[in-house]
Amino acid sequence: MISPTKWRERALFIEIGGHRLAYWVENAADESKPWLLLIHGYPTSSWDWNFIWPALAAQFRLAAIDMLGFGLSDKPAQIEYSIMMQTDIQEAFLERLGVGEAHAIAHDYGDTVAQELLARQNENALSFALKSVVFLNGGLFPEQHRARPIQKLGLTPLGFLLGALTTRARLRKTFDRIFGPDTAASDAEIDAHWMMICENGGRRVLHKLLNYIPERRAFRERWVGALESGLRLRLIVGGADPVSGAHLYEHYKSRIPGADALLLDTIGHYPQTEAPEATAAAFLDFHRKLRTMAK
Repeated sequence: MISPTKWRERALFIEIGGHRLAYWVENAADESKPWLLLIHGYPTSSWDWNFIWPALAAQFRLAAIDMLGFGLSDKPAQIEYSIMMQTDIQEAFLERLGVGEAHAIAHDYGDTVAQELLARQNENALSFALKSVVFLNGGLFPEQHRARPIQKLGLTPLGFLLGALTTRARLRKTFDRIFGPDTAASDAEIDAHWMMICENGGRRVLHKLLNYIPERRAFRERWVGALESGLRLRLIVGGADPVSGAHLYEHYKSRIPGADALLLDTIGHYPQTEAPEATAAAFLDFHRKLRTMAK
């Protein structure tokens, strides 16, 4: 695990749309390696990727940004957050880095951002060439997403209370429910996630970030349709996740022709932190088959 202190020390900052955003890159000058964009989930941050970062860095140039409202990035309270806005940020980020083509790995909220990237590419409207996507647990199909009670509260007129109700103890309780039975997050992990959530007054925007749930329903045809683009995709699912676990895996296989999907039966919602070795191995296996890696 890369400690949150070291992760913070390695952060770089970029201004996009008038907001200061934290990002991380690895091997940027190594042109022998392809670029990999890592897109984090809700309510956490790019620190989620630290467990598999070294394994991926051995084969790729890595780029990850804390999206607006997350992690070490700005968290303005007086704006409307949307998947479209976050996707614009990902595009601008790669454009600033001079990236012409990239692969992607995404999780949770990030899955929906990756679906919008796919949709834009299908319309020839993407500023870079997206070469492949690996999805981890997330709401690829809105009808298969099982929101937690606290998320449902966040979408009501009382949603502004979510920040006050969200405590470290509640975060621990939520993570215990969505992680696998034998892979609970350590206290150090919970501390790190909590620190990232609270950074820059983050609790006050937690309910605003939940706008992605109704957005998934509103843009269902666009984002589910994007999965049938013909681009090489793989789904890696922690099956013990009550939010988007084994039921997502089965639906994905039945819905997507020739689906490439892998189930980690006893793992929960965060495969990259609960089972980093298995997750990295499944990701790298996909890319060996694509023959995209440097070696």
